[in-house]
Amino acid sequence: MSVPPREGVPGAEGTPAVPSALLGRHRDNHRHRDVNGGWLRPTVFGAMDGLVSNTALIAGVAGGSVAPATVVLTGLAGLAAGAFSMAAGEYTSVASQRELVEAELEVERRELAGHPEGEQRELADRFRARGVEPALADAVAAQLSRDPEQALEIHAREELGVGPGDLPSPLVAAVSSFAAFAVGAFLPLIPYLLGSVVLWHAVALALLGLFLCGAVVSKVTARSWWYSGLRQFILGGTAAALTYGLGTVLGSAIG
Repeated sequence: MSVPPREGVPGAEGTPAVPSALLGRHRDNHRHRDVNGGWLRPTVFGAMDGLVSNTALIAGVAGGSVAPATVVLTGLAGLAAGAFSMAAGEYTSVASQRELVEAELEVERRELAGHPEGEQRELADRFRARGVEPALADAVAAQLSRDPEQALEIHAREELGVGPGDLPSPLVAAVSSFAAFAVGAFLPLIPYLLGSVVLWHAVALALLGLFLCGAVVSKVTARSWWYSGLRQFILGGTAAALTYGLGTVLGSAIG
């Protein structure tokens, strides 16, 4: 009695074939986290930096028993200084990194134009080192080397770990850092701007913001939202408490 063929991928003898539909569903459900963090990580960490630094600054000044207006002025100055510093630092860092990568890409481009055979052999050697059979490695390297731009892309990723189209924008990095830091640094100022004259209102709002930022960061980590949120809550609260104590001591000494 013949057995009708079953759709799917055949297994070993005596085992049923796996239906293609199940394989398709499995592939569709196979998702990884964004390990690079995308836009989320720098934005959230910039906001947390603004929250921690400006909350600690405000707490330190308030610990010196100064007028609420002085606390607000100090907080606004800290917001502006920190945001401009973050933007300048990010722009310089990303621009320097981009210029370095572009210089190395130009070196690779000249090598591909002047010594194409040697670069093709180098690529084949890399494939062999990863366990590809020599004949297949030579064939793949030859095929990839036919297009100069594709060859540059492959060599750049293999040797530099980055592709020509992956270079970040210094301007985008600077603007993102400026905006994220400014938003975070502005949060502890809100109670004072609304008429509050006590520090704990500002600290409570900042700690809530830190907890929420930490929970959002869990989207790009393997930690749970409550662990990440509580960690940022504790770190920010500790920084504010230590700076408040230092401001109290210095305020008494100067006064």
